[in-house]
Amino acid sequence: MDNFESLVSLNLIPQIGSARLDELLGYFGQPQDIFNAGRDILGKLVGGRIGEGIVSFDTGKLDRDLDAARKAGVEVITLLDRGYPRNLRQIPGRPIVLYISGRIADDDVLSLGVVGSRRATLYGLSSAEKFSGEMASSGLTIVSGMARGVDTYAHRGALKAGGRTIAVMGSGFNHIYPPENRGLAEKIAKNGAVVSEFPMDTRPLAQNFPRRNRLISGLSLGVLVTEAARNSGALITADFALEQGRDVFALPGRIDACASAGTNQLLKQGAKLVTCSEDILGELNFCGYLKNAAHEPEKKERVLCAEEEKLYRCIGCDPASVDELIEKTSFPNSRISSLILGLQFRKLIKALPGKQFIRS
Repeated sequence: MDNFESLVSLNLIPQIGSARLDELLGYFGQPQDIFNAGRDILGKLVGGRIGEGIVSFDTGKLDRDLDAARKAGVEVITLLDRGYPRNLRQIPGRPIVLYISGRIADDDVLSLGVVGSRRATLYGLSSAEKFSGEMASSGLTIVSGMARGVDTYAHRGALKAGGRTIAVMGSGFNHIYPPENRGLAEKIAKNGAVVSEFPMDTRPLAQNFPRRNRLISGLSLGVLVTEAARNSGALITADFALEQGRDVFALPGRIDACASAGTNQLLKQGAKLVTCSEDILGELNFCGYLKNAAHEPEKKERVLCAEEEKLYRCIGCDPASVDELIEKTSFPNSRISSLILGLQFRKLIKALPGKQFIRS
């Protein structure tokens, strides 16, 4: 196998993600060398079960997956390819392989994720369509998950405006989900791209969708949550956006509306309140991005309250755990969690694995 086939094969083996791949590449150097290694060394590096999966990998699975992609007109790229999306390269847990129907363009670096509830109200649906259309008209690519509800209306809004949109699936291309959006997927592929990190025959299992959500935020400069209940999956996307250093925007909703409880909570925690398209364009410093897509937008001056200032002084360049911050500030755990979220929303600190935090 060459390096391309090796990476696609690794993606077909359960429990191998980019972290384990980095570990393997750090030792072997090239993806194809991984499959030439023995059980003992692989077992020491990634454990016996995963090592056995590599040694006993059935290359027929690779052939069937690539053949299915060819027949469906789906391009398969790996993180070693030049066409791999620039925004995704920056995130932790970047996907090893991407299956793409359509085309990801260089300008798609200027993208906005738009997410919300599958059971959205008319307010949430119409807002998703309106804001997506206006953002697409301004030159932003709209990224969403092609789910029922807000996602569908976000894609439709971008398409109606003649803009580009990217749909990220939680299944393989042999199982377009939801099935009623098959026609929408075809339209998106003609005006952007439908993307999945899952092999062609992967079914839309519940555990796939949080992984899908991290790609929505990872492909985007920021994420707009139009409407979300308190336990909505859209809030998972907002969490990933924070971890990835992306902006989080939210539309305010009625205080007595269960459908807006999640978005209103995001606003209380420090998400950027949006009432018009200019709120998003201004925050992203859109004109600056147009002049130079790699240019870092200027940070606005941010005023901290006394508690936030005290916590911020306790976080430096060395990772600090929640327990250490509680000890230094004497704040209760619930208050620390709220303050940390606020500092994350303002991009003043960032999270590390193990619930540790450093200054951005």
